Order: sequence, then structure tokens, then C-alpha cells
Amino acid sequence: MDVEVKETLYHYINGERVEGASGRFGDIYNPAFGTVVKQAPYAGAQEVDVAVNAAAAALPDWAATPPGSRVQVLFSFRDKVRNRMDELAEVISAEHGKTLADAKGSISRGLEVVEFACGIPQLLKGEMSEQVARGVGSYSIRQPVGVCAGITPFNFPAMVPLWMFPVAIACGNTFILKPSEKDPSCSLLMAELMKQAGLPDGVLNVVIGDREAVDALLVHPHVAAISFVGSSAVGEYIYRTGCKHGKRVQALCGAKNHMVVMPDADLDQAVDAAIGAGYGSAGERCMAVSVVVAVGDETADELTARLAPRVRDLTIGPGTDENVEMGPLVTPDHYSKVKSYVDLGVEEGADLVVDGRSLSLAGYEQGAFLGGCLFDHVTPDMKIYRDEIFGPVLCLVRVGSYGEALRLVSGHEYGNGAAIFTRDGGCAQDFAARVKTGMVGINVPIPVPAAYHSFGGWKNSLFGDHYIHGPEGVRFYTRMKTVTTRWPAAIQAGAQFNFRRGSEDN
Repeated sequence: MDVEVKETLYHYINGERVEGASGRFGDIYNPAFGTVVKQAPYAGAQEVDVAVNAAAAALPDWAATPPGSRVQVLFSFRDKVRNRMDELAEVISAEHGKTLADAKGSISRGLEVVEFACGIPQLLKGEMSEQVARGVGSYSIRQPVGVCAGITPFNFPAMVPLWMFPVAIACGNTFILKPSEKDPSCSLLMAELMKQAGLPDGVLNVVIGDREAVDALLVHPHVAAISFVGSSAVGEYIYRTGCKHGKRVQALCGAKNHMVVMPDADLDQAVDAAIGAGYGSAGERCMAVSVVVAVGDETADELTARLAPRVRDLTIGPGTDENVEMGPLVTPDHYSKVKSYVDLGVEEGADLVVDGRSLSLAGYEQGAFLGGCLFDHVTPDMKIYRDEIFGPVLCLVRVGSYGEALRLVSGHEYGNGAAIFTRDGGCAQDFAARVKTGMVGINVPIPVPAAYHSFGGWKNSLFGDHYIHGPEGVRFYTRMKTVTTRWPAAIQAGAQFNFRRGSEDN
């Protein structure tokens, strides 16, 4: 049947709403109903070029703006986001499907990075050394990289952009944000809030689009740095293509996060953690726990017995319902993809303890709702173990010892995050030291670091040398420059032809 499209979105370039010029549009769904509610213009090279040129034109004045003045904009922006938290959460829920509580929580985590960026004057300080040689001094400074771009995923339409543009802008850069075309409205609203907070036109621009827009950013000569969060296949492409065109790239990618449960663990705590980390946000987050590694059959049997009724009893419905624990998946296509993995797990021989495929909600029959699914007796050769499913599907793998658990977690191609639940401090310390992942939780299922630390994984979970936000984010969005000085009064006559260390003639 024909679906009424209620709204057509826009790009946000140089402080103004800009209609799409490419003639290409994409559908935006309300995932609870499975219906198209908006259309988004897809930017081509022309719109990207206009946005990049606007950012390049704004760069000199913004880079010359004192850091203390730059952060005043961010302080004001933070307050404006807080004042409109409910509205932003409703926008996220309507396009992504998150519960309102989850949406508000993700915005709050993003604002922590804004608050971190408000301390940028302290973080941009350089270093000074006197008398590195007679009459010679050296000092270092950090300067903006230039025009930066951010390519963000659908699963956190507020938080992930807030991990990028506030730090970049605080450092004196200008920015083009390319949000996911599945739920871009939050990014557009935040850009307008930045202007209301006093940000000059052109410093932050938003273009909506698909691969054509991404490719235009990757090859544009005025784009100096690109941040990306998303799948590993796309992230590796962005990293290699961006680097080929002389750009600094950080690409945070896929994950298969494990939660090891030792026999001595507090199982009540472990089960609560697995439910929240495995099924929160319908499993659509890169730090979701998708594998529970049970050490010993007794531990596994007890976990399965406790997890199964909790998964069956999950309250599922539209994210706008305050009593709901889990909302729909983001689109009908993503629903079909996740469901196909559940089908595959059954074919591969895993034990589907809880089957959420038959879920149907009255009034939301076309919605992208998948009930929680729980597999037991999953083995490392199965695709449901190897692949990132990105849905409410939890796999339980049984191992015989701590050493086997450590090898299993460290041997996976992804190395984003891992957790261990135990009362044994020595075991926990050994796990944190030896596991091959970038982030580790000890009795903490989702070890996302605070904003003043940095977020990132190892192996195929990260392409590039820098993590995101925190000190690593500042390093990514700035370049180091070292200056060596000598003033005329200290200069002795005669040319120097050597680099003798500490020499008065140097």
C-alpha cells in the first residue's frame, strides 16, 4: 500500500537548511510501526563540496578564536541539549526505536564528552624547554588539523556524533557530520542547537547520504581527517581509502564482546549484567555482550536456567512506552538480517533455549520487533559466534577452564571489549593484563570508559592509531608543532655545520 511521507529532511550547510540537489532520497522508518515517516535527501559530490568549502572558509577565523571563547559555545550547547532532552529522546526513539530511557542515557553519555571538551584550554597546552643548547630554547604547541569529517552509525544518533564534533571543534577545527541515513534528524537538531549556542556559520555542517557522500568526503582535497564508527568492512574501506588520499583516519569498527563467568562469580550479578548488556538497545550497540563464556558445565547450566525466564519475560514494545525494556530493531531490513542469524544458529546445531522469532504485538504487527533469543552450546566454528549479529541474540559458549576462556576471547578476530565476572582478584588482574581487547570490565559488563579516558578496540575493531574522545581524541584532532628559538643576543658569529649535543656552538 502507499505510505504517506510526513516530512522531507534537509542538509545543514553554512548555518542554513539546504534542500537536496542530487535528486536522490532515502526512506526513514518508524520501526515500531514499520512505516516510512520521513524522507532524507542523499547528498552527492556537489552538496559535499559545498559543505566542505563552507567549513574551509570558516576555518581560519575559528582556529584563531581563543580556546576559552570556543568552549563558551560548548557550555551553552550543553545547556540547550539538556533543556531539550525530552525532544531529542523522542526523535531518537521515533527513528531508531530505542526506549526513551535508553535514548536519554545515550545523550547524557554524549554530553559527558561535551563537558570534557569544555576543558580544552588545559589540554592544548604545549611544553617548553630552556637552554637545550646555549641560548637556544624549544617549545611545542598543538594546532588544529583543519576540516574534519565524522561518519556515524544508526545505533547512537546522538552519542556518537557527540563523541566527535565537540572535541574537534573545541580544538579549533571545522566539521562535516555525515550521520546515518536511517536516523539523521537528531544530528540536524544538534547542529541547529550549536548555532543557537553561538557557533559561527560553517563550523559545523551536516550532510545526509549513503556511500556516494562518504566517497566524496574521502577524496575531497580539503578534508584533513575523518572519524568513523560502524562495521569493520566499511571501516577498513574508509581507513584505506582515506589514507590513500592523505587523510588522518580513525575507524572504530565491529565487535563480538565476550563476558566470561567464572565458577566463583556472583551469578545474580552476572545474570543481571548479561540481560542488560545483551538485550539493552535491542543488542544494537558495539559494546553489547553477545557471548557469555561459562567456565564449567555447572556454571553454564545455572546461567542458562536463570537467563531463560528473564529473556522470555522481557517487556518489549514501542520505545515511547515508559514500561518497555526493549524496543524494535531499526528497520525491517535489519530485522530480517538478525532473524536470519537466528535461523542459521538453529541450522548450525546450537540449542535455541529462547526463541523470539514468533513475537507479535497487537497494533504493531508490521513493526520490526524481535523477541530476545538465547542460544546454548554455541561453538567457536559457528557463524553466530564469529559474526557480529547486532541484535537481541545472546550466545552461551561452554569452556572447561579459565585458560580456555582467555584463549577463546583473545583468539576472536574482533578485540573491542571483554568482561570477566569473578570474586578472585588475581584471576581478574590476570585477565585484564592478558586479554587481547582494547577495553576490559571486571564485574562490569559494558566497559565504556568515562569521557576523560579514550574509547577503542584492538584488531579488526579499530583501524588507525587513535582511539576516540578523551586524550586520544585531542591528539587525533590536533597536530604537534615544535619550535626551536635563538635570539640575536645569543648568536655568536660564524656558521655552524654540526649537531654536537649540548655544544655551545650548536
